Amino acid sequence: MSISKGDTVHWKTSQGKTTGTAVEKKTKEFQHDGQKFKASDDEPYWIVESEKSGSKAAHKESTLEKD
Repeated sequence: MSISKGDTVHWKTSQGKTTGTAVEKKTKEFQHDGQKFKASDDEPYWIVESEKSGSKAAHKESTLEKD
């Protein structure tokens, strides 16, 4: 599974499945909303925008599923 910018993806939350759009792939350490994330080529993160709330969050690529 390869995710690309603009893809619709979903992930699991305590409230169930959430859907959003892949906005930006990160492969180096970065900060988002005051939190540090250790992304790498082997374990990339994506900034995703929630379809429901419009808020953005960082998720490991391995936790996202492409729709």
